[in-house]
Amino acid sequence: MTAPQPEARPGSERIRTVIVDDHDEIGRLVARRIAEVIRAKQAAGGHAVLGLATGSTPIGVYRELIRMHQEEGLGFGGVVTFNLDEYHPMDPGSIHSYHRFMWENLFSQLDIPPANVHIPRGDVPRSRMADECRRYEEAIIEAGGIDLQLLGIGRTGHIGFNEPGSGLESRTRLVTLDLVTRQDGAADFFGEENVPREAITMGVATILEAREILILATGEHKADIVRRAVEGEVDHEVAATFLQRHPQTTFYLDSPAGANLTRTATPWLVGPVEWAPQLVVRAVVWLSRQTGKAILKLTQRDYAEHHLSSLVAQSGSPGALNGVVFNSLGARIRGRSKLPRDQRVVCFSPHPDDDVISMGGILRKLVENGNAITVAYMTSGNLAVFDHDVRRHLDFMRRLAAERRIPENAIAELGRRVDEFLARKRPGDVDIPEVQDVKRLIRESEAVAGIRTLGLDDGAARFLNLPFYQTGRVRKDPIDSADVAIVRRSLEEVTPDLVFVAGDLSDPHGTHRMCKEAIDRALEDYTGAGGRPPEVWLYRGAWQEWPVTEATWLVPLSQEELRLKIQAIFKHQTQKDTAPFPGPDEREFWQRVEARNKGTAGELDRLGLAEYFAMEAYVVEKKAM
Repeated sequence: MTAPQPEARPGSERIRTVIVDDHDEIGRLVARRIAEVIRAKQAAGGHAVLGLATGSTPIGVYRELIRMHQEEGLGFGGVVTFNLDEYHPMDPGSIHSYHRFMWENLFSQLDIPPANVHIPRGDVPRSRMADECRRYEEAIIEAGGIDLQLLGIGRTGHIGFNEPGSGLESRTRLVTLDLVTRQDGAADFFGEENVPREAITMGVATILEAREILILATGEHKADIVRRAVEGEVDHEVAATFLQRHPQTTFYLDSPAGANLTRTATPWLVGPVEWAPQLVVRAVVWLSRQTGKAILKLTQRDYAEHHLSSLVAQSGSPGALNGVVFNSLGARIRGRSKLPRDQRVVCFSPHPDDDVISMGGILRKLVENGNAITVAYMTSGNLAVFDHDVRRHLDFMRRLAAERRIPENAIAELGRRVDEFLARKRPGDVDIPEVQDVKRLIRESEAVAGIRTLGLDDGAARFLNLPFYQTGRVRKDPIDSADVAIVRRSLEEVTPDLVFVAGDLSDPHGTHRMCKEAIDRALEDYTGAGGRPPEVWLYRGAWQEWPVTEATWLVPLSQEELRLKIQAIFKHQTQKDTAPFPGPDEREFWQRVEARNKGTAGELDRLGLAEYFAMEAYVVEKKAM
């Protein structure tokens, strides 16, 4: 079998690592390698044994395998599979079960015999669990061992459900889930309280016996743990570090997940680099942080002690270099007077609150500058509404009806159906259409209230309700032509000069990334007014902010402007206090925003630039051609 060809391990990397720019390319690369293993085994008269993972990360791999089966004749008739893990207790038919996940997302669309599929049983009583785990290990041995094991990585560094403290000799067993793991799974189960406290997982030793291991990670939120796994010491508290001891392990990362590796974050520490302008800015800002000095105070000795002498040599002197970087950062600051005026602007908001959370400050400034602004909400966000909010709104309508403000028969039947459904609803059940619609309307009303706070009128809001989101579940359908067509029509109706797009790809369920895909496809051959495509500015959501070194524009906010932005966020009452999907950061969205915007301004102050109260950051992705 042909081994994968990852790039050489630079610097302190202890696991071979492939970084790709295109998120979807990971799925193609990994599926191609799996196909090579399958075909090589078939050609030798044998059968491939695959270890498989669940979750959002390998979905792209499975879709590509399905395509290869349907279009290229890749056969799975002799393939044997073993899944990593399963929650316990868990009915195989539950929408939360990995058994159902694998059949819906892969096996049902292949020619693999059901008898060849092995998934840990989450419905086995605890009294029989030890025997079940032993049988699972024996089945792997009887199949000839795993040829290729597919893995993801959790925020604690777990592989499978091998939580912190898992031993190197551990085998398939029942484990207690770490608090962080349960928090990360809360969205899928509509609340942390609904996440099972235990799971069955292959052990570290079982995983390491695979002949080849491919581990995948995508998104900025995985960057820290990826660096820990790839560059850190082997540690029982981070199970992924054990992979450093496996001779055929390859990490596949998208650019955001690999952003903190030394070769990406500080490549000058790995070896000689070509000092492009953007890299120069990054290096000098890094040096300023390392030394605790403002940029204009950096000396020759500072550069020499931090392996940056070649940068000074290229620039002529520390003073000249410091000045260039200082001026470059200062030129990125854009107050209201330097922002667009009298233009047509579209802000695409993946969820009904991303607009005010991420760019509430600039929206207010653009309103004051006389721009014609449309806020296009791409999904309903109805999954992020608690059932008690539905009951509260229905109670309000019933009270209106009781006082004869609205006809009683207009609410009676709707209320009956909703009450009956909610009374029998179990955690994770898909809402009936009536409940989905009520939740959608609640979020639409909050969105309108939010932009009204910033000075926009109700007519500025457009609710696209893209089909990919309308599954009623956390997992969404792929973006297809119907989604792209809706976005394209919005562009053609408004013919914007400027488009704002969520460039934050780390939201918990990938909705931001999928919305950006729909926009990118809609913009591919689009030309607006005057035959010129609009300029695209990327903002980031509630999870990360653009670093000052990456930002194209830095937009200052006064104390009053930040307060107004937070007031707009408050209008999203269903997301306040306790949001259904808060992600790993337990703070409320407005608290994250306040800290992030003040933090960006504080960073510029520490670098020696002008001091501002708060600041938003944007990256210009496309300019008019």
